[in-house]
Amino acid sequence: MLYLSFYFPPSRASGVFRARATANHLAEKGWDVTVHTAPREFFEHYLDGASDPALETTIDPRVRVVRPAMNMFPFEQDIRRFSTMRRNFPTAMQNLYNLAQRRIFQEPYLGWMPSVLNTAMRQHMRDKFDLVLATGNPFVSFAAAHELGRWFKVPYVVDYRDAWTFNQFTETVRFPEGGHVMRWEEKVLRRASEVVFVNDGMRQWHRDRYPFAADRMTVVPNGWEPELLGRPEFRESDPNKPLTFSYLGTVTSYLPLETLFEGWRLARPHPVMAGSQLNIHGHLGFRPHEIAPIRARIDPYEEYGVNYMGAFSKTEADSVYAGTDVLVFCVPGSRYVTSGKVFEYMATGKPIVSVHEPGLAASEVLSDYPMWTAEDKLTPDAVAQALIASGESARKMDRSTFESALAHAARYTRDATLGPWEQRLRAMVK
Repeated sequence: MLYLSFYFPPSRASGVFRARATANHLAEKGWDVTVHTAPREFFEHYLDGASDPALETTIDPRVRVVRPAMNMFPFEQDIRRFSTMRRNFPTAMQNLYNLAQRRIFQEPYLGWMPSVLNTAMRQHMRDKFDLVLATGNPFVSFAAAHELGRWFKVPYVVDYRDAWTFNQFTETVRFPEGGHVMRWEEKVLRRASEVVFVNDGMRQWHRDRYPFAADRMTVVPNGWEPELLGRPEFRESDPNKPLTFSYLGTVTSYLPLETLFEGWRLARPHPVMAGSQLNIHGHLGFRPHEIAPIRARIDPYEEYGVNYMGAFSKTEADSVYAGTDVLVFCVPGSRYVTSGKVFEYMATGKPIVSVHEPGLAASEVLSDYPMWTAEDKLTPDAVAQALIASGESARKMDRSTFESALAHAARYTRDATLGPWEQRLRAMVK
């Protein structure tokens, strides 16, 4: 298998965990997996160190990782690193880049595609690929899978971690109808052997838009990795110790932070919340310029026990979870959003409180979790009530409830979610 996954360890982007788990699972099941991912320089220099080196050590050693070169034109801001042509003819080079975006593929990652195609072709001549799998975003990987599948005359599969042509947070189409991007998506889906989505809402949207591919559209939910998180131990709540609430994950500008913090401020005087702390664990945004604006939204609430704890490695997540009583599931609201974090949350067996708009796709996963608290609206008052109720759940939790929570989470291990998909992929190449 050739697996096109631009974001892959050591990147710390949220989609990396699905890609890592997919490659590892396939290798474990006997596939010879070659991953094409971005050059290391992209994560360490152009994204200013947005990487987690420890995560790279968790890749199955049987997975072959290849990093085709990439033209960094849209990401390079340092004139000292410009090519000779760009230094001498900046306007002409910019016009050439704009033309490529309009005529070839509208995405800044286009500069990765030529090397992917060239490298894959040379590898295929030595040892033929049976299948191409691509995950997006970015969706240049889908375009590359389409071309390689056609050249190699092998099946290809596309895995939508995110939506391509519409914004799943605002539920609006992102590109002009009938435009170049829309035509690319239709072309990719017409030839794909399978089209995979992370939740049914995403699948239904695409089924309505591309009915010709509806029978090839499936759902492969995200999951969690026992090898990274282990199995937690039951711990009775200590009534003499204040509760600790935690949010774990990248803190983006889309999160309803003010609603969460105002709800927290309103809830904290309640007896069950006495002395409680709300700890925020994770990176602030994905780019350096995002840090200050997000931090400015957190700092005013320090006096109410809201603490920014900094980033942590994925390999340290189990210890962060162990020090938490209640997990705060705060995400942008949309019926198309699941989030990979919810699966890890469930794997802890701890109470989870939702802070998001009702109707989120993740609610389908959480509905049978025995210690989930959610309100039917996203307001500070509703959040306060949910926080208090989740705190009471933490105080009352017993071993039986804890074991029921873990049993529910076991349905979403990566092996459980990826197993049926692997069988379908295997059937494509027989």
